[in-house]
Amino acid sequence: MSKRDYYEVLGVSKGVDGKEIKKAYRRVAMKYHPDRNPDDASAEEKFKEASEAYQVLMDSDKRNAYDQFGHAGVDNSAGGGFGGGGGGNFSDIFGDVFGDIFGGGRGQRGPQRGSDLRYNLDINLEEAVKGTTTKIRIPSLVACKTCDGSGAKEGSKPVSCTTCGGVGQVRMQQGLFAVQQACPNCRGKGKMISDPCGTCYGEGRVEETKTLSVKVPPGVDTGDRIRLGGEGEAGPDGGPAGDLYVQMSVRSHSIFERDGKHLYCEVPISMTDAALGGELEVPTLEGRVKLKIPAETQTGKLFRLRGKGVSPVRGGSTGDLLCRVQVETPVNLTKRQKELLTELQGSLEGDKHSPRKKSWFDGVKNFFDEMKI
Repeated sequence: MSKRDYYEVLGVSKGVDGKEIKKAYRRVAMKYHPDRNPDDASAEEKFKEASEAYQVLMDSDKRNAYDQFGHAGVDNSAGGGFGGGGGGNFSDIFGDVFGDIFGGGRGQRGPQRGSDLRYNLDINLEEAVKGTTTKIRIPSLVACKTCDGSGAKEGSKPVSCTTCGGVGQVRMQQGLFAVQQACPNCRGKGKMISDPCGTCYGEGRVEETKTLSVKVPPGVDTGDRIRLGGEGEAGPDGGPAGDLYVQMSVRSHSIFERDGKHLYCEVPISMTDAALGGELEVPTLEGRVKLKIPAETQTGKLFRLRGKGVSPVRGGSTGDLLCRVQVETPVNLTKRQKELLTELQGSLEGDKHSPRKKSWFDGVKNFFDEMKI
């Protein structure tokens, strides 16, 4: 009986990489494994077929030969599909592929790295734009100073686990199906502490609050992070510490609104300044500056002050400050002031003094005319 195409057996295309081949073999092997399909000769044959395909396609030389000559190019090297010499062992292949699912990995693991930590830091806009240095207090797990992180009492030391022989894992074989898991005696550490430290009680770590100095660079914004290497939690069994990530949150400002590297602010001006023009002082983060208001300025107009914004933390040109004019209607008028405004109102009759008013009413008229059609 002719053999099926190896790529078809695993359900992958010809150009896939080794990672996809391994994933496909996992899927097929789990489906047809003899332990899952007892007394099913067809499933056992498909499992052997998938294992043979996996062995060939994961070997670059065999795969090149197979791609060029098909089964004829690998029949000798593949050992006739595991029936002859050199074909490999089902259990070895299956164990290599599935070992990481069941806690696999061969040999003892080294000390694990500690967990990373995050601290949310609230700062005001001035601190974000100009930069600052601040101190923070972080509760964390640190290496026990009494036992130097070993967990063992002074004068003693951890010994190899007698159950796993110091490997940290035990392997159970059930027919062709091999399962590797953490040693239940030492919980995967490979070592046992017979005489634990009196300070950390054998954990090797204690909880402690530490004070750190954080330098905030100019230009940071909400969402930016500052990484402090090695300031996270200490690793178990003397492992290296993780990192601390300081997350920036910039508080809202009473005057300025930030949009990236630009700042915005609203500037109220009087009706007379808007009509006749004038000059007024506006605030910036560096102090006050003069802003010239031309005659006949309308509310909502933006004035740009170049270079008065934010210098981005990642470099680039400094942003601008954009001042949005808001024309204020006078309030708390005296009788005489009302009389003067009434006289002014009478002298302003006509469209030439309110160009937007005429265009707006023309638009409203056209809108209602179209609705009648």
